[in-house]
Amino acid sequence: MLFRSLQDAIAQPFGMILVTGPTGSGKSTTLYSIINELNKVDKNIITIEDPVEYVVDGLTQIQVKPDIGLTFAEGLKAILRQSPDIVMVGEIRDYETADIAIKASLTGQMVYSTLHTNDAAGALTRLVDMGVEPFLVSSSLVLVCAQRLCRRICPRCKEEMDVPDKVLRELGIPVKKGQSFYHGKGCDSCRHTGFYGRLGVTEMMPLDDHVREMLILGKSSDEIKEYARKKLGMLTLWEDGLQKLCDGETTLDEVLRITSND
Repeated sequence: MLFRSLQDAIAQPFGMILVTGPTGSGKSTTLYSIINELNKVDKNIITIEDPVEYVVDGLTQIQVKPDIGLTFAEGLKAILRQSPDIVMVGEIRDYETADIAIKASLTGQMVYSTLHTNDAAGALTRLVDMGVEPFLVSSSLVLVCAQRLCRRICPRCKEEMDVPDKVLRELGIPVKKGQSFYHGKGCDSCRHTGFYGRLGVTEMMPLDDHVREMLILGKSSDEIKEYARKKLGMLTLWEDGLQKLCDGETTLDEVLRITSND
């Protein structure tokens, strides 16, 4: 479901896709993965970043330099004169950048960017709080993806662990007969941490007509989030983290650590 939503979104000819989350949650890596998927000879792809984090063949990449007046907003204005098919804006930090990026997405470009919000629904209200008109936000956004990174259990020292039913019930986690939970006991491969590598926990919210209407009517992010869960099949960060816990990919402590605000 997650990847189908994303594939459907990046197949759109124009619009905006936002990836949200705190610093270090892998937002830029996700955007670059999408850009690499779309990087074809017939596509004019331009990025503006601070800094340029990955150098990719076939892209025109610009680094902002505020001391000479090359800000995200000014760079974006110049980029749009080059008739790009796809634009990646490293981060939306202010009203001017948000306004230009959204209007660009409404005039034929596909725009990808990042924003600092706790969840997917919060990105919609954050843009409105910045001063962007709700009808522009609702018309431009195709999908919002919130994400976190959690540590993956080391496969070499992975072993079952016991989680008391009382703890599961207090956290609202369904107690299933035969369900196993795991942790890493620590070995030389993982430097005795019990973890090896990381994996993404994601919350993908596609926008349908009702979400757009709710945004225009000034509904709260909590109301939009609840609708997306019930009607659009969106998994929250907590729910996606629980899936990865039950699949034996990470630990309960990790899920609680990255989703404590949710």
